Amino acid sequence: MRELFQQELHEVQDRLVEIAQLVVDAITDAVEAFNKSDVTLAESVIVRDNKIDDAVVALDELAIAILARQAPVAKDLRIVVSALRISASLERMGDMAEHLAQLARYRFPEKVVPKTIRPIFKEMGVLDIELAKMLVVLLKTEDVEIAEKIRDEDDKVDALHLSVFETVLSDSWSQGTETTVDATLASRYLERFADHAVSIAKKMMYLATGEWNPPKH
Repeated sequence: MRELFQQELHEVQDRLVEIAQLVVDAITDAVEAFNKSDVTLAESVIVRDNKIDDAVVALDELAIAILARQAPVAKDLRIVVSALRISASLERMGDMAEHLAQLARYRFPEKVVPKTIRPIFKEMGVLDIELAKMLVVLLKTEDVEIAEKIRDEDDKVDALHLSVFETVLSDSWSQGTETTVDATLASRYLERFADHAVSIAKKMMYLATGEWNPPKH
């Protein structure tokens, strides 16, 4: 029974990694669709979000079954419960990628944001993609240093998000309401994507150290 239990725990970890890779694909394509106004790619991201949702449901069902059958305690219990919370964050990250793709689809053939602030969104997109890739490695390895790096990279996303708000609220901003709303929403989606990555990193650090929010090294 103990060997079966360990196999199930490994399966939980493997499924988390698989979902995280789906999220990498989603945000990579969503960012490209957003930057290039690629409606076909945007629609692909939107359709594929169901695959992430289905994978999350299947993982949650497995985790709940493990809780019911095995009644885990101590670290094993933390692993299963954390998996349920991490899967929820991954599902929300997939949603953020989908929302970004929806903006690209709605505004096609036009670009979502004006040329003056596109470099900010490109940089945010690059950071989000890198965060998603780091999550895949973190979920495979439980490397605390990667978790710390994710928190550091999130600071950069937050700064860029703030710069978008400062720009659209400035006296020099001359765009209409629709463009202002689009820019604000897109920036928020990218910022929330990164926030969920940090949330997962914190949970992984807790599993590794037994502490919430351990100090940065």
